[in-house]
Amino acid sequence: MGKTLAEKIFSLKLNRDVKAGEFVIAPIDICACQDGTGPLSVRQIEALGRGVANPKRSIFFIDHAAPSPRKELSNDHKLLREFCRKTGCILSEVGDGVIHQRLVEDYAKPGDILIGADSHSCTSGALAAFATGMGSTDVAIGMALGENWFRVPETFRINVTGRFPKGVFSKDLIIHLIGMITADGATYRALEFGGEAIENMSMSERFVLANMAVEAGAKTGLCPADGITQEYLKRMGRENDYQPLAPDPDAEYERVIEIDASNLEPVVSCPHTVDNVRKAKELTDIRIDQVYIGTCTNGRLEDLRVAARILKGKRRHPDVRLIVCPASRRVYLDALREGILEILVEAGASIMGPGCGPCVGVHEGVLADGERCLSTQNRNFKGRMGNPEGEIYLASPATAAYSATVGHIADPREVL
Repeated sequence: MGKTLAEKIFSLKLNRDVKAGEFVIAPIDICACQDGTGPLSVRQIEALGRGVANPKRSIFFIDHAAPSPRKELSNDHKLLREFCRKTGCILSEVGDGVIHQRLVEDYAKPGDILIGADSHSCTSGALAAFATGMGSTDVAIGMALGENWFRVPETFRINVTGRFPKGVFSKDLIIHLIGMITADGATYRALEFGGEAIENMSMSERFVLANMAVEAGAKTGLCPADGITQEYLKRMGRENDYQPLAPDPDAEYERVIEIDASNLEPVVSCPHTVDNVRKAKELTDIRIDQVYIGTCTNGRLEDLRVAARILKGKRRHPDVRLIVCPASRRVYLDALREGILEILVEAGASIMGPGCGPCVGVHEGVLADGERCLSTQNRNFKGRMGNPEGEIYLASPATAAYSATVGHIADPREVL
């Protein structure tokens, strides 16, 4: 019997046949932490007294509160900087960007095993890496030992055929899927994406799918490494990191889910769970106070292009705050060179420095009591953006941008 992508990555790494359900101890290629989880990992590593096994592949990202809004967080940042100077670990500084975007730009590659002390570390799975989130202590163990244990997950095959209609994007696909299978419907499974629609997707669109796999409870989200992967790595200056990697034609899946992309419509995740899914056209009575375009889910150049295309020559609604936060310094510079940021600023947007911005509710866009935000992020749990009395709706950059101009949730097909 053939292997799924998850089985194949572990088999290649361990140089033997590995099947779903097996417990393995595997070498780690990349360990990552951010400023919210990193300090605990550092303290655990120091308590172990072993140092770091592979400093050049152990990376700390200051992104969740960047720049720091409080002295306590500033002290945490200082701790990470000092630890990296002492051990030789890599530090991604304030303004460099979000952990998950930086990982796919500069570090992750097909066939890697990547662990991150952040639940959306699964983003790198779009590059055919087995990428997964773990707790700070688990990642500390990975950093100290250079290996960790895993239960190889069973796999749901998400087979997406057809072509996306105008105004429908990969964010609509993944929200639709989570609505189908529920927020815990894929617990400890791998979601493996394939089919004609995936083959025609850009890497930016694939990253959205892998990023939000965890919102269905999945351990990882995986896409095959193909010509589009190769071209992306070449653009990032890492063409030597490419290797083709795909599931076997006779791989055995726990479940196969068929989706025809041509039947999809713009959708929105309503408060307070990602699987509370409605069509955008059904929510035109939902007035919004804030629109946020950015994050590790939809803060890439393609996302900002879509927003700029809709917002060019328009203004945000006077009752709506529009916040835009590029996911990395590279994205920020590319958007600057293309004139995208100028269009967004002229439309009334406030441009934040690269990082997580308002997504985690630490700074730069905390909601007031009773306020609603339409966001391109991946999570809308109660209190996620800093106030349990606020409401978060999730949508594509197109839906978010258009809604910002009319003051309520709206279907972007009206202008696209």
